Amino acid sequence: MDIKLWREILYPYEMAVDELTLKFENIIKEYRKEGIYSPIELVSGRVKRIPSILEKCQKKNIEIDDISDKIEDIAGIRIICQFVEDIHKVVEIIENRTDIKVLHSKDYVTNMKPSGYRSYHMIVEYEIQTIKGPTPIKVEIQIRTLAMNFWATIEHSLQYKYRQNMPEHIRERLSGASQAIIALDTEMSSIRDEIMDSQNSFRIKSHIITEILNLIQNLYRVANKREITKIQDEFFRIYKKDDIQSLQHFLNELDVIAEGYRAQGVEEELE
Repeated sequence: MDIKLWREILYPYEMAVDELTLKFENIIKEYRKEGIYSPIELVSGRVKRIPSILEKCQKKNIEIDDISDKIEDIAGIRIICQFVEDIHKVVEIIENRTDIKVLHSKDYVTNMKPSGYRSYHMIVEYEIQTIKGPTPIKVEIQIRTLAMNFWATIEHSLQYKYRQNMPEHIRERLSGASQAIIALDTEMSSIRDEIMDSQNSFRIKSHIITEILNLIQNLYRVANKREITKIQDEFFRIYKKDDIQSLQHFLNELDVIAEGYRAQGVEEELE
């Protein structure tokens, strides 16, 4: 098939991947903006390469004209979570969306493959808008933890190297590594609350510091140099204490100072 024709065939899949990747990234931003823990940690997407599509067609005896109907993973989205519990929350988010239609799912987290592979797969239909009109595109969404993704990445590389003829001793070691991954995910789940509290504290602290620095930068335009120096010295003193409550209190005081200057500026404009 002509390369140009391949590009025409794959471009709608690229659109679907780009749009869905952006939408899931916006979900992360929305959670974090609200100060809520996001069950999605990372998102990536890809469109299957032409050699991989041809290989799958040959393996499953699929005609090129039938790839849109019979190959469901040309477009792929991978969602990475921190904890196993997050996977089911992400599945729920996807199932409740009105712009994504779930066609079918496979839970390899609960029902691990014999190789040790674990992940949650969803085949969905997502409609893109093209110059030719609305076009439904099938997309495979894989949802897994960071640990599962590490194992799957290594296993995929080895499968590619050995082409389905992986030596038995490598399979055994991969199986052992899979059990270690299960143990790791279980251990992380057992201290999930502590990890989330720590991460949440970091996000809150980061947000407060950003607000403080923005206010100081704005005060540079209106306050005198002596006052700015005093404010900066006080900020560094409180920052070294590494106490969120003290930082929040300083932010509140700084906001009052900034509001005073804003009010003064309005009065001057009225005069």
